[in-house]
Amino acid sequence: MKSKKIFTLMIAVGLGAAMVSCRKDPVTDDEVLMGNIIEQYVDHTIAPTYSSLAAKSAQLVDALEALQESRTDANVAAACNIFLEARAQWEMSEAFLFGPAGDFGIDPHIDSWPLDESAFNTLMNSPAMIEALDGDDGDVVAGERLGNALLGFHGIEYILFSNGQPKSAAQITDNEMIYVVAVAGDLRNRCFQLEVSWLGSKAPADHREVVEELELNCTVGNGNSFGTNMRNAGQAGSTYSSRAAAIMEILDGCAAIADEVGTSKIGKPHNGEDVTYIESPYSQKSIQDFYDNIISVQNAYMGGVAGQRNAEHSVQAFVNQLNPDLDARVQSAINNALTKIQNMQAPFVQNYTHASAGAASEACQQLDSVLGEVIEAIRTM
Repeated sequence: MKSKKIFTLMIAVGLGAAMVSCRKDPVTDDEVLMGNIIEQYVDHTIAPTYSSLAAKSAQLVDALEALQESRTDANVAAACNIFLEARAQWEMSEAFLFGPAGDFGIDPHIDSWPLDESAFNTLMNSPAMIEALDGDDGDVVAGERLGNALLGFHGIEYILFSNGQPKSAAQITDNEMIYVVAVAGDLRNRCFQLEVSWLGSKAPADHREVVEELELNCTVGNGNSFGTNMRNAGQAGSTYSSRAAAIMEILDGCAAIADEVGTSKIGKPHNGEDVTYIESPYSQKSIQDFYDNIISVQNAYMGGVAGQRNAEHSVQAFVNQLNPDLDARVQSAINNALTKIQNMQAPFVQNYTHASAGAASEACQQLDSVLGEVIEAIRTM
């Protein structure tokens, strides 16, 4: 299972008043900037990522149902393409695995690896379970009765891909098709849950209806959506004691995924700690996963997904105001990590001991380190 780095966040009371600055009314200026950053982050980083993920996951179910109806190589290829598009959106969300992804256990539910092949073979030889998965509520059966090691992206990947290529239609059995359609339905439901949890009433009505029908949790303890809860940081009822606390959680999420990519996703196989700990081995898209994870950091830090960024309302702008040199080092570390990952010998599943994997691992750990400096700078300012 994946491990997440948790930072202890301690923010002093009267944070803004303690800042040393020559600007007029620094408390007001900082509070306004942090409020704008949070709005931009929720609306232009989290919302578009999870909305795209939800839409792609629904398209994946449609593609797999079409494949089940007409078993052709062309339909396998179409399902594989949509799978990879959905997968990319998920990987680009991993800098914000706090909130519903963590609180409701969605992350391990849809993205645990490696697949338990022994349990999978047992499942394929269980007529009762196959019949249950083949029912109208097969998605619910999958979500409730299959363990995390048989669910989510990697269960679907296992059916669709082999040795980095789409399987031929003839390689996929009837029972495997029943399984993959059910698992994809559960994946879609959980992606809808993520979207609704953050967007609330702004999520598509049909997505909200699915979440409500399945009675999936989608609010913070105070009854608000996670987006509203973060926007209200520092106000009565929000779980964030201050806007600075929300900014700290954004940065903590970035540091956590940089650490995970460096020390676990790349580091564990490369260092020989666990050579089975290789994500996306069937599609052989591990390196793309790593790259998209760091893109999630870039999107969170720079003020939005590509095409929706606002530099003035970004975490980067806040860090630059606090310490320009530190901001420059963060941006350099992000770009270095992306470059080193791009330069990795592919596919990772066959080249995890290569020196380029070590270089990428080190670059991600350096990014984690400098983000830790940012967190400490904000904590003590």
